[in-house]
Amino acid sequence: MGQSHLVKTPRIAMLLSRVRMEEKLLLQAFAARGVTIDVRDDREIVFDLHRNGWGKYDAILERCITQSRALAALRVLDDWGVRTINHVEVVQTCGDKLATTSALIRKGVATPRVKVAFTPESALEAIEEMGYPAVLKPAIGSWGRLLSKVNDRQAAETILEHKQMLGSYQHHVYYVQEYVDKPARDIRTFVVADEVICAIYRHSSHWITNTARGGHASNCPVTPPIHELSLRAAQAVGGGVLAVDILETPDGRLLVNEVNHTMEFRNSIDTTGVDIPGRIADYALEVARGG
Repeated sequence: MGQSHLVKTPRIAMLLSRVRMEEKLLLQAFAARGVTIDVRDDREIVFDLHRNGWGKYDAILERCITQSRALAALRVLDDWGVRTINHVEVVQTCGDKLATTSALIRKGVATPRVKVAFTPESALEAIEEMGYPAVLKPAIGSWGRLLSKVNDRQAAETILEHKQMLGSYQHHVYYVQEYVDKPARDIRTFVVADEVICAIYRHSSHWITNTARGGHASNCPVTPPIHELSLRAAQAVGGGVLAVDILETPDGRLLVNEVNHTMEFRNSIDTTGVDIPGRIADYALEVARGG
């Protein structure tokens, strides 16, 4: 007579700043799979660096809003040997546009041209070498905030003077990117492990197409070129659960603009017909089981 074997249900925690719609959908996806998630609020946790209080978890799904909190927590958890999604090195790379661009270029992934400078004078020189219009971005930031399309020298001088007065050192690393005249849209793909699960077009009459800035989404077919480029971009930063932003050039090339961790996806589920939170939950369970 055979013995029945109980399969241990992985214990997973979600580290978050607040329960937004994305986190609610993820919790529902885990519940549908018979897994109860411990919700750990980053405003309340305290890490004792001399004592691992998180070793009971098989994996941690990081969904923090604040980059600094995410990095600090993931660094501690990584040092303790706790599996995290995403890995601390991935979050560190994706949270810094300079680090992301360098990683993409190192792996031969097509990106817009970028110049980096450290003073307003050298940044102005970089912009003029790049040619107008150019895009000036903070190295750290998300949701399309503090991006500037620089149309002429007068605008460049004004924006650079303003950034020089800002106290944060992050504004004193001048990230200058070529302006890509895209067709009133860009592409966002969703990558989970080694698969591009879906993609959307983000449409806007404004040059910034983020849905957080008023852009609207429609389904984008994942063509072989989009799939290959997205997967290569995700692998370049270390892989995991990622969103890849792609620009289309007037001559038909595809360029990776950014790679995002802890992405939002609420508006992309019905648009694509893909159960994004379910796919993320399945991957987290695979990681928790040692896969």
